[in-house]
Amino acid sequence: MEEMEKQHGWSPKRFEALIGQLLRIGVSLSAVVVLAGGARYLVEYRGATAERLRVFTGEPDTLRHISSIVHFALGLHSRGLIQLGLLILIATPVARVAFSVLGFAGERDWLYVNVTLAVLAILLYGLIFS
Repeated sequence: MEEMEKQHGWSPKRFEALIGQLLRIGVSLSAVVVLAGGARYLVEYRGATAERLRVFTGEPDTLRHISSIVHFALGLHSRGLIQLGLLILIATPVARVAFSVLGFAGERDWLYVNVTLAVLAILLYGLIFS
C-alpha cells in the first residue's frame, strides 16, 4: 500500500474513489447515450402501427458487431445509439476489473494481480466469443 502511494501518489482510499468515479461516469454516460437513442427512436418511429410492435424481430446483423454499432451511432441512428449505450454499460465493469489490475500491481500484490487477470480474461473471452 505504501509502495503504491510512493509511486503514484494514490492511497488505497484514493484508488477506491477513482474506481467509484469510473463506475459512475460509465453508467451515467451509458444512460445519456441510451436516452438520446431512445428519444431519437421515438421521433423516428412515431407513426409506427401496433402491428409492427406485436412481433419481436431483434436487432439486424448490422447492429451485432462493435464496428457497425459505432458506425451507426456516429451517424446518429437511433438503434445504433441505443446499442452503443448498452456496450458502454457492459464495458464499465470490465474497465473496473482492468483498472483493479493496475491498482494491485501498484501495491505489488501479485496474487490479486493474477486472480484479477484471470477474471478479466474470462470476461473478455465471454464477450468476444459469445
